[in-house]
Amino acid sequence: MKNALFGGVNAAVLTAMKPDLTPDLDRMAAHCRWLLANGCNGLGLLGTTGEANSLGLHERKAVLEGLVARGIPAHVLMPGTGCSNLSDTVELTQHARAHGCKGVLVLPPFYYKAPSDDGLFAYFSEVITRIGGGIAIYLYHFPQQSAVPFSLDLIGRLLKAFPGVVKGVKDSSGVYENMKAMIDAFAKDGFEVYSGSDEFLQRILADGGAGCITAASNTNSHWGGIVYAKRTGPEADAAQTVLNATRKAATSVPLISGLREIIARSTGDAGWRTIRPPHLPLTAAEGEKIWSAYQAAGALPLPGLGVAKAAE
Repeated sequence: MKNALFGGVNAAVLTAMKPDLTPDLDRMAAHCRWLLANGCNGLGLLGTTGEANSLGLHERKAVLEGLVARGIPAHVLMPGTGCSNLSDTVELTQHARAHGCKGVLVLPPFYYKAPSDDGLFAYFSEVITRIGGGIAIYLYHFPQQSAVPFSLDLIGRLLKAFPGVVKGVKDSSGVYENMKAMIDAFAKDGFEVYSGSDEFLQRILADGGAGCITAASNTNSHWGGIVYAKRTGPEADAAQTVLNATRKAATSVPLISGLREIIARSTGDAGWRTIRPPHLPLTAAEGEKIWSAYQAAGALPLPGLGVAKAAE
């Protein structure tokens, strides 16, 4: 897809934590710089992988402000701003706009289950009206986590009511047929469809999607960048094979903790294992499992991070 605002590979960035469980902005900024130098076109902040719903409103603002202050370009950042209530969603989105972001990723209001499409349309209409324009809205379709899906009918209504504002979707359902249906229905109008699953990157690009926004891109963005640049041919196919294997490895253990473990071992920086409850670091056995799987995938050492190191 041409001219997508976030076209390409976007990492759903991990939020580094200090021992007191506050965000570690220096460590996080260094990771963002590495991602942008190793295959990422953009960075999805404060999503599921970034533990956004474990952070308070002031902390979420401080993460965005801190990264921009540390030189991470605001135009490559797509912060997650969707909350379970209207006012916080609006406040975070306006904050992102004020700091130079060109788009945000918005969950549906996820506490109340099984809302009607009419209710969701009313909610997003109110959000968009209160925001007041000047920033693109990307819908976050992750029904396994939010229990609130976006139907094709709802997306179509939002696009008709708010042309040029609702710009795309991150589909983390893992159901490729749903991604393809959104591309077929809306891509002709400039609607950007991003896969939340690495294994679909080559396929979604071929079908007219915009790229991916994925957790495993924290560790496999080098190969995602190859797929995005090459699209087809032996090099792209080989890189897609690595994406598939690393995605499978990452989801064989608790995902966020597993990605932290790979980065901790690869950098020798044990601080990457620090995570907010209710999430926990991997057990020793889980750490060996994901490390061995990344080795078998040919994904280690991580490009740019030097020689991979064993756990201390």
